[in-house]
Amino acid sequence: MKYTFLNNMRWLGKCRRGMGALIATAFLLTGAASCKKSFLDIVPDNIPTIDNAFSNRVEAEKFLYTCYSYLPTMGPVSNILFIGSDDMWTYYFNNYSYQSPWKIALGEQNIVNPYVNFWDGDNHGRPFFRAIRDCNIFLENMKTGEGYKRITDLSPDMQKRWIGEALFLKAYYHFYLLRMYGPIPITDKNLPISASPEEVKVKRDPFDKVVDYISGQLDEAAALLPDDVPKRNTELGRVTKPAALMLKARLLVMAASPLFNGNSDYAGFKDKDGQLLFNPSFEQQKWEKAAAACNDALEVTERAGIKLHEFVDAFAAISPATAIQLSIRGSVTEKWNSELIWGIPGDEAGDNLTLQQYMMADRIDPNNSKATYWGSYLAPTLRMAETFYSENGVPINEDKSWDYARRFDLRTATHEERLNVKEGYTTARLHFNRENRFYASMAFDGAVWYLNSSPGKSDENGFYIQAKMGQPQGKQRDEFYSATGYWAKKLVNWKFEQTSDGWSTERYPWPEMRLADLYLLYAESLNEIGRGNDAIEWLDRVRKRAGLKGVKASWSAYSNRPQKFSNKEGLREIIRQERQIELAFEGSRLWDLRRWKEAVVLQNRPVQGWDVFQRLTTEYYRPRTLFNQTFVAPRDYLWPLKEYDLTINPNLVQNPGW
Repeated sequence: MKYTFLNNMRWLGKCRRGMGALIATAFLLTGAASCKKSFLDIVPDNIPTIDNAFSNRVEAEKFLYTCYSYLPTMGPVSNILFIGSDDMWTYYFNNYSYQSPWKIALGEQNIVNPYVNFWDGDNHGRPFFRAIRDCNIFLENMKTGEGYKRITDLSPDMQKRWIGEALFLKAYYHFYLLRMYGPIPITDKNLPISASPEEVKVKRDPFDKVVDYISGQLDEAAALLPDDVPKRNTELGRVTKPAALMLKARLLVMAASPLFNGNSDYAGFKDKDGQLLFNPSFEQQKWEKAAAACNDALEVTERAGIKLHEFVDAFAAISPATAIQLSIRGSVTEKWNSELIWGIPGDEAGDNLTLQQYMMADRIDPNNSKATYWGSYLAPTLRMAETFYSENGVPINEDKSWDYARRFDLRTATHEERLNVKEGYTTARLHFNRENRFYASMAFDGAVWYLNSSPGKSDENGFYIQAKMGQPQGKQRDEFYSATGYWAKKLVNWKFEQTSDGWSTERYPWPEMRLADLYLLYAESLNEIGRGNDAIEWLDRVRKRAGLKGVKASWSAYSNRPQKFSNKEGLREIIRQERQIELAFEGSRLWDLRRWKEAVVLQNRPVQGWDVFQRLTTEYYRPRTLFNQTFVAPRDYLWPLKEYDLTINPNLVQNPGW
């Protein structure tokens, strides 16, 4: 595999956390059979010290890997991105007991033992303050106020780059916490062991101060990082200048958004000394800064040769529409594709393999009718099926030629529609005449699922879904079935293949940052500063890859709101829906709905799917409510701090509503 840099990183981090901070600095990155063996092989007399960790290049790099080891895993059970909102759902059998992220979507977050707790590292959260401390240790031992410390066999240029990586990771962990909790304590330097009890009782810093701090760290990191990794065979997954500048853009767009920019809900949120933790006044300048940061990031990504992914396979006998759909799927699942700005390898416990397995429909190959893997664990909701555009590139409830009122009625697929819906198959009208991103991202009863293993590699022979009760991909047991009748096709590599005794696929890094996201962030920022025409240009780049006409042409010709794009408010709606479509099932919706303050609207509606317990077509296609979500504002916009943390540190204050 090309991404060997992080193959052992997770293992190293686990060992380190289990054996203590100083011991772990001495670990080898060798993939040894156990932590104990690796430790004994390195440190004489079992006495690891910080001096050992930075005695030479090899040892110092191991500590840098430890700083990386805290990055979130991409497992379907553990990650809040996949099931913490309203875009995907699951069933209760066994899942409820260990599915912390889902309990947040179910409205069960609490202050006694918070779910997905990245402050302390509990309930599928990682200890990010510990991660920050490790980054500080690395930085403190790589440079001094006068310059760089001498590390044996480490060139000054490489030392600068490693410092840049640690600065980025430190900023990333701060950003992640800021996005979840709002104001956090800035941890620029570690407290000494001799610190008094009062010094240890840190306070939360004002939100804008934290934003400025993270922004400064990223500027410093970007100045030290290369445009691309020099050794792609061993270094893919390590951060670069484009990643640092995109993170800064993401940070400043978040800071300019309604949740954090002039939100009256936080007007009286103060610390114990009466200091305001949020500025209650809206600042237009924040959008100006966000737009500038996006522009800076785009200039560097262009220089680095990063571009929207386009599917190419000389042996695939496919139509132009299928090629477009594979480009969209590949922007996520094609390993180290041209669109990636930063990818996080999902190696721990086969995270990425498990993700694909749990998203895939079982028995997809009719030649292998035996259940071979635990598929269909997470299922997209009916709401997401309705979010994608019509084939004309406008919302289905706006398209003058699309019968929105009859979207749940039945229709049979024609020969001309055979590449998206099985010819002669009866399914809901909702599934016809939709844009390519719909067919690329979602599968449904009657949907064609084209894979590399399709006979003859031809889309004329694509596999298809039969999802009603008792059918091959339908409910046949108490678990591993689609709770909604949909599948997140987008997250499964097209090389997934069912075999007689199991399955195989190609692992891919998680696209933590990709170019289409940056285009849409820039479009959003430009619109908010009154540059709507410029914003549309960046929207149209994303739409062109999806096979759609531009915004102006599409709305003018097909929408019952033909001038929607001509004002800031209407274009804002378009931009937000574009993000929900283009980045569907990639975790953006969770954070976007919060920063836009739209979660209180969309997550106070029923979560629905088809009636998957029915065998007859007429009964299956009845929208079924799986759960009535409750989102309490402003409480649920931010994670709560653990009650115990407030007890041991009275200088901390709880988030509003908790």
